[in-house]
Order: sequence, then C-alpha cells, then structure tokens
Amino acid sequence: MKTETIQLGELSILVTRKAIKNVHLSVHPPAGRVTLSAPTATRLEVARAYAITKLGWIRDQQARLRQQSRETPRQFVERESHYLWGRRHLLTVIQRDVRPSVTLDHKRLTLSVRPGSPQSKRAEVIHEWHKSLLHALVPTLIKKWEPKLGVQVTEYFLQRMKTKWGSCNHRAGHIRLNTELVKKPKDLVEYVVVHEMIHLLEPTHSERFQALLDTHYPTWREARAELNELPLSAEVWRE
Repeated sequence: MKTETIQLGELSILVTRKAIKNVHLSVHPPAGRVTLSAPTATRLEVARAYAITKLGWIRDQQARLRQQSRETPRQFVERESHYLWGRRHLLTVIQRDVRPSVTLDHKRLTLSVRPGSPQSKRAEVIHEWHKSLLHALVPTLIKKWEPKLGVQVTEYFLQRMKTKWGSCNHRAGHIRLNTELVKKPKDLVEYVVVHEMIHLLEPTHSERFQALLDTHYPTWREARAELNELPLSAEVWRE
C-alpha cells in the first residue's frame, strides 16, 4: 500500500491509496494528524486539490482537538479523581504490607500498596486492574456480536494505544483495544468493539464499511462523536 505526503504550508497530509471509491479525509486525535485515503488510481495532484478545498474543515477539526479537555497527570494519591466506565471516583490509598490490590465501593476506589511504593508501581497496579475489568467485559461483547455480524474473533488483545481506540487484523481475525476504554461508558466500549469486528468484514473505512455500521449499529455516529468529546488521556502523546 503506497503512501505519499502532501505539504500545504506547515500542514502535512499522509496520502494512502486503497481499493475504495471515494476520497476520505480524517483528522486524528490527539494532535490533529491528517490522513487522506484515495482510490488507487488517484493522482497526487488531484488529492492535493481536494485537500485544499477542505483546509477550513481541517483547521476547525484541529482547533476542536486543541480545545478538548484533558486529564491532568494522575499522581495516584489520596482523594484524586479517577474515571471508570464514564463515572468519576475518588481514590483512597492504603499502605500496608500485603499484595497490592484495587477495590471499588460505590464512588470510591481503594488502592492498597506496600509502604513506600513509588508512583510507577501504583500506576501499574491500577493499569492491571483496568485490564481485568476489560477482560471481564470484552468477551461478552464479542460473543454478543459474533452471530449478529457473522464473524469470528479468533483472539483479542488489550494494550495502551497512543492514537487509536482499537485496531483489527482481519486476516488473523484479531482485534486490539485501547486500555483507556475502561474510563469510558460501556456503550462506547461496545461501539469500538463492533467497529473493529466489522473490519473483519470490510478492512477499510469504505462506503461498504459505513453501510455495515449503519445496518448493525445505527447510532455509531453519535457514539463516535461522544467518544471524541470525552477527556483525552494525560499521557504525552507522540506520533
């Protein structure tokens, strides 16, 4: 798959040619990276002309991303706010000489760590707990949607991802999900799972892909918009 770059002043746009019918322009969080997917036979000059007509829209999308709220860096200290399934919880930290753990009671998260545990260890404990929650949810969503979509997910993976909520390897039948999803409402997690599973039917973001989403998950546009409006992670994102 050939890629080229269009330079419009200070704006760089990565152009990828695919077996699609129409041009698709995207502005990606968190930093506003711009990509353009075009039909295989599209000349670079044509793609450039199209991008120029969309410069105002690109700038608007990038400005929205810059204004989007971000979490302040988590310190994992007493009475710090942490989000889980879209709800805010206050953290209680208990230092005791037992195996580290995390428990949830109504609006309070309790993190138990050994005395003197550094911030990095506290972050690791919370992250592993987040993964356990996703491991409890994701298989049920996959099982729910496999018969609806007529696909089979051979394996799924959870990992930190810097610029995507999920990805799909359609040839292997694998999907990958961003562990940050544990902070979002469960219906938005379901949207991301369905999105990646539909890629098993259609690998690209083509018109067919959007039609499949329209058929199986009609509210996908609202879900995508809500997901993109929620606070971004405090992580320093690099592209």
